[in-house]
Amino acid sequence: MLTNVSIPDKQAFTVREVAAMTGFSPQTVTRLFEHERGTLIISRPTSNRKRRYRCIRIPVGVYERVIRGLTVK
Repeated sequence: MLTNVSIPDKQAFTVREVAAMTGFSPQTVTRLFEHERGTLIISRPTSNRKRRYRCIRIPVGVYERVIRGLTVK
């Protein structure tokens, strides 16, 4: 499933792009990458009345490292 994935010339992927490349759901991708060192998370301070908004970017190196760790050898 994860073999022969072509990586475009980009610095970082969005959660949706990684989900499309791997076949995982966006929620699974978020869980996999949100605590990885190197993942970029941009958010605003939380408020009592508003929900949390986050923008997650996954650099190519972080993507490759995590996928390599998930692959069966």
